[in-house]
Amino acid sequence: MHYLLKVLALIAPLCLLAKLPQQNPRQPPLKEDVDAGINVPEGFEAEIVHEGVGPARHLTVRHNGDIYARLSKVTDGGTIAALRDADGDGVYVVEYFGADTGTGIELTTTSTPAGTIEHLYYSTKTEVLRQEFGSDELVPAGPVETVVLGFPRQRAHTAKSLAFDDSGNLFVNSGAPSNACQEQQRVPGSPGVVNCQQLEKTGGIWVFESGQTGQKQRDGQRYATGLRHCVAIAWNPQTSKLYCVMHGRDQLDYLWPEYFTASDNAKLPAEEMHELTLGSNAGWPYTYWNGYANKRMLGPEYGGNGKRVWKPGQIKGLEGDQNFQDPILALPAHWAPNDLLFYTTEQFPERYRGGAFVAFHGSWNRTPYPQGGFNVVFVPFVDGKPRGDWKVFADGFPQMKEVKSPGKAVYRPCGLAIGPDGALYVSDSKQGRIWRIRYTGG
Repeated sequence: MHYLLKVLALIAPLCLLAKLPQQNPRQPPLKEDVDAGINVPEGFEAEIVHEGVGPARHLTVRHNGDIYARLSKVTDGGTIAALRDADGDGVYVVEYFGADTGTGIELTTTSTPAGTIEHLYYSTKTEVLRQEFGSDELVPAGPVETVVLGFPRQRAHTAKSLAFDDSGNLFVNSGAPSNACQEQQRVPGSPGVVNCQQLEKTGGIWVFESGQTGQKQRDGQRYATGLRHCVAIAWNPQTSKLYCVMHGRDQLDYLWPEYFTASDNAKLPAEEMHELTLGSNAGWPYTYWNGYANKRMLGPEYGGNGKRVWKPGQIKGLEGDQNFQDPILALPAHWAPNDLLFYTTEQFPERYRGGAFVAFHGSWNRTPYPQGGFNVVFVPFVDGKPRGDWKVFADGFPQMKEVKSPGKAVYRPCGLAIGPDGALYVSDSKQGRIWRIRYTGG
């Protein structure tokens, strides 16, 4: 009888675990591409486009194959690296331009009665700028125009990532300058601010008319809120909707050791992928998503204890809509999603078409456990929703088996782009190495 009870005690937790969603499903083995220094799936080949243009954030590729990488540090007198392979021999000429550092960068093409106009849009910490191209120039010769200004000056989460919809409207991420909007930031036990004022100008995504210049943040419309920091945003032309992957909150165990262990903190909360519409609210800072329980939880700063599931009305005095939406996918905690891209061309096999790639930069908040992320993940989509297990598409960027500190990683993937031939480009935020990944068959 005692033996039977012991067996049942072992089986019960396993049965419970079997019901949990797979935050990190079993991954197929990736093959090492020695020349490129990273691992990719069988049938794909990676190559190094450039060894290092300077610490690169997001990047974009023009219709003629020119590459533009936004830099976080002034390099050779500029903050945007423009690359061109004029004769197709794989050797790129690099020119630098731009005065202020930043993250977001996108190309747009507009048809007018007078012809086609191309612009390069890029962001600083507080503005969105643009320049117009001439016919075949590598560096846009048009004057620098200010499209949007007036975003708050802050020390944390300053990246202004960009996305455009089918009508040319411009979406801009404005990250919140805190972890959980506490009365005393990152102080153990400090309560959260009810009706967090940071949400007035940050912690969400704003939409503007891209064709206008001189707009201020207040001229735009807050499209979505309750998003701590969405560096990874993208418009999906197949569904005509905006999507993002959010940086989740940090330090559950440090700030609330009575409720959370270091192991809890390494696994919580999920990095949330959201499908957004006008008025979406993802619940930050009042809640977080537990991807193992598949539930939205009340944050400890607002009366949560790691077990209390979120319900509207739990926070006394909280105003506004409290029907916070669920994510469409929960991804592992503290992987730091920094870019999102929908694959809409045909160079890759059919199973990739319509799916999403996410670049995970890797974070610092899983200590004392090894850090996670530092890879590019593929999420299959069917009818506009994730369908089936996500998989690691490319890894090996840190050049080490285990990352204890993100600063020790040799490379950290940050930006994604699709070239005119359907190849996937990946940028590194440390050296500025740029990779191109193609499908070669098999």
